Amino acid sequence: MQLIILTGLSGSGKSVALKALEDSGYYCVDNLPATLLPQISQDLSAAMQDRVAVSVDTRSAALEVLPENINRLRAQGIGVQVLFLESSVETLVKRFSETRRRHPLSAGDEEHTLAENIQQERDLLSPLADLGHRIDTSNLSANKLRSWVRDFVSNDSNGLTLFFASFGFKHGIPLDADFVFDIRCLPNPHYDPVLRPLTGKDQPVRQFLESQETVGMMYDDIQQFVARWLPHFIRDNRSYLTVAIGCTGGQHRSVYFVERLGEYFRNQQQKVLIRHRELE
Repeated sequence: MQLIILTGLSGSGKSVALKALEDSGYYCVDNLPATLLPQISQDLSAAMQDRVAVSVDTRSAALEVLPENINRLRAQGIGVQVLFLESSVETLVKRFSETRRRHPLSAGDEEHTLAENIQQERDLLSPLADLGHRIDTSNLSANKLRSWVRDFVSNDSNGLTLFFASFGFKHGIPLDADFVFDIRCLPNPHYDPVLRPLTGKDQPVRQFLESQETVGMMYDDIQQFVARWLPHFIRDNRSYLTVAIGCTGGQHRSVYFVERLGEYFRNQQQKVLIRHRELE
């Protein structure tokens, strides 16, 4: 059985992600108490359901036993992946205000603001955030989140997957990054009117950046850093490592770096996924 446990903050897009998993052929269970995870896994396996997704969050009972139950299932040979969704406080406040939904922790609580309830939930779920792959949905549309979830489930769950993500600092630093590299000091194609409407995927932008000595120096440093430390993360039994590369707008320099780094590590037989947050 392949089991995906979907968890994360309320309002971060778990309903969209669960629907995407259902569309990808997974048998989905929403709001399952963590204590029932071993039993339902056994029952569904006996029912020949070999692709299952379970949503577990603050609405679910006994969250504290979830890490222990995940380890038990893995010891039984079940392939368990954890997908943790999160967003910034500002984004979540806006989403709850637009939908006029109540936060799960606000029921009967007249003393705390919505932002305080969100922070309380983040604290409650923090032990789960490092169990698997995190996705920051703060700047993602529903379509983009669905696409990222499909990439996640199509990826081989064995071994470590290296995520390279481009982003623009003016839109905020991704919450799900393990490493963040700032390349705003490099020459910016944005100031060339011909290159401005293009992206780091386009050949004219690539040619411009590759003609800059500092770009090559920065790329070599980042590539060597990741290559040097990647084996240590693999030995630590990490399933995912996210390396975020940021420039000002997330359109030219960071996109170029992510594409080039992804190509290099794929050629090294490393499993790689690429994200361009600002390129919807």
